[in-house]
Amino acid sequence: MTTQPMIEQLIAAQLDFLDCELAQPDTLQQEFTAFYHWLSSQQLQQLCSVEQIYNLLEKQVLATPASAFLIEQIATHIGFALQHPLNQNTRIEAVIPVATIDHIAQYVASKTEHRQRLIKTVVHNPAFAALITQLIQNSIQDYLDQSVLSNRVPGVGHFMKMGKSMLESVTDSNLNETIAHYLQKNISKTIQMSERVLNQYFDDDKLYHYQANLWHKIKLMPISVLTQYIEVQDLPKTVPLAHDIWDHLRQTPYLKQQLHDGIASWYAHNQ
Repeated sequence: MTTQPMIEQLIAAQLDFLDCELAQPDTLQQEFTAFYHWLSSQQLQQLCSVEQIYNLLEKQVLATPASAFLIEQIATHIGFALQHPLNQNTRIEAVIPVATIDHIAQYVASKTEHRQRLIKTVVHNPAFAALITQLIQNSIQDYLDQSVLSNRVPGVGHFMKMGKSMLESVTDSNLNETIAHYLQKNISKTIQMSERVLNQYFDDDKLYHYQANLWHKIKLMPISVLTQYIEVQDLPKTVPLAHDIWDHLRQTPYLKQQLHDGIASWYAHNQ
């Protein structure tokens, strides 16, 4: 009969002791320090496995969709940051150190082979060939139709029109088609010339100075200039679009495998 009250008294005494200990300012700090030292002495493989870490992240990150409220809050906070009054009086140079900009400029300028490969890829794309052909064709056509000389010298305009008509009759085709055919036949030379000119125009030294000049043009601008390029009122539409990409990606076998293998690699180096 006396056993039960005694147990209750022991439990109550223990709780009182814990309350008293935890009320001391140094107790939590000492306990946390002791736990930290214990945790630091443990090997990762003694605490958890690769699969346990993956399952946790897979459940909490990949398998958990973002709520509509969270998406709305993200859009709201981005809009708030872009429209903050401080942006009107804060210059770009105040938030981005010039030393960092210089390091970026040097790094970008030093990637000669990467830049040359990028230029080659761009100029050899059929879309670039079509674009450059159309530009040259339009320039030639515009010169023939609106020559400065024909506009300023009486009678020359009529002469130019006669020349165009004669050329069309000689070739037995429309002048536009003749020019387009010539450009298409020589497009490979045009592409090679474009690639050479772009590589000369964007060599290491020039590219570095282009970046430096750009920085000097924008560094004194207020941060609010960003609102000229970001439609704040469209954030409720654009943020969900970004979420749609993530929502699909998180469910793909590709990302799950990337996450699993990434954790396994990290675990192997830190276990």
